[in-house]
Amino acid sequence: MPTHPTPDGRPRPHHRMIDRVSTILERAARSRNGVTLTEFARELDAPMSSIQGLVNGLVATGYLDEHDRRYSLGPAPFLLIRLVGRPTVTTVSHEDLEALHEETGMTAVLAIMVGSDLYYVDYASHDPRYAYLAEGFVRRSPIRTSTGWILLAAMENRDLWPQIGALPPSDAELVERFVQDLTRIRSEGLVAAPSASTEADGVSVAVVEDGRTVAAVGIMGSHAEVAERKDELIEVLTRHRREWRKRP
Repeated sequence: MPTHPTPDGRPRPHHRMIDRVSTILERAARSRNGVTLTEFARELDAPMSSIQGLVNGLVATGYLDEHDRRYSLGPAPFLLIRLVGRPTVTTVSHEDLEALHEETGMTAVLAIMVGSDLYYVDYASHDPRYAYLAEGFVRRSPIRTSTGWILLAAMENRDLWPQIGALPPSDAELVERFVQDLTRIRSEGLVAAPSASTEADGVSVAVVEDGRTVAAVGIMGSHAEVAERKDELIEVLTRHRREWRKRP
């Protein structure tokens, strides 16, 4: 990695842990199939016991994802990119959210998970609440949104169980309903009207890139409207998702 001098022209000192973290992230970003812990250790010429702690911390904070003991770049770097105004997902654009909003007259959102929190990173809506949530990058509990149920279901069990086990007792009923629906969500990549929030409800689908669920798109509205139009909203999202999947 290049070394940028300090303002007075002196070379900046390296920090071993930072160098290791940056190498891990770059190696993960360059890999199409994920990197094993052994490969990280070999790349860094360091013992696996030292690298394991760094990798665990990067997974916990959303900078790496783990699937079948292989590590790839997680959603946190993409959230940072979104914070400076760049897209976080390549197959679903803001124009796609606008198209859903125009067709249904309801709010459309794009959501990702970073660590244990859910963020709306883009939206199309006339409702100022969603402008506040998306533009302010407000953290939300994934168990309390239909998009969150999609993203939780995409997690491996060994990550999912601690995640939902750490939720407060007030979420116990939601957790129970989510677990009962987990197999179907994973099979269909769709959640319809889970009534996870007292504020609103929604129908959401998974956004899959390179074989992984990287985000969720939801159509949001009042409980009454979502319940009345549920079948229609499922059809709309399913049709649009087929078009997204055709994109390179």
